[in-house]
Amino acid sequence: MKRFIFIALALIISTVGLYAENYIYCELVGTTKLMSNKVKVQVDYGQETSFWKGISYMKDENGKNIEFNSMVDAMNYFGKQGWEFVQAYAVTMGNQNVYHWLLKKEVSEEELNKALETEK
Repeated sequence: MKRFIFIALALIISTVGLYAENYIYCELVGTTKLMSNKVKVQVDYGQETSFWKGISYMKDENGKNIEFNSMVDAMNYFGKQGWEFVQAYAVTMGNQNVYHWLLKKEVSEEELNKALETEK
């Protein structure tokens, strides 16, 4: 009987490992434009940044900054690409709101390994 329980437990543990989900995360950092309702969004994938290069906002195919109507508009854009909302908070600096939205995306083991290699 103990042997049966041990085998069953081992089978359950190995099965759970097969269905483990892999996620990558990103953070959308949105700042409101002066005298406008539009939002400029910076995407943080965990990449290395530099103080000297300044803030890098999302750009379109022509190299112009992409402006969203709101953070929800930005989330809809990312949602179409498979990203899921996790958490959000806002920080007020002076008279400007800075929005932070954390997103996740389920990826394969191969995609996860590729993302981790890119970060290094």
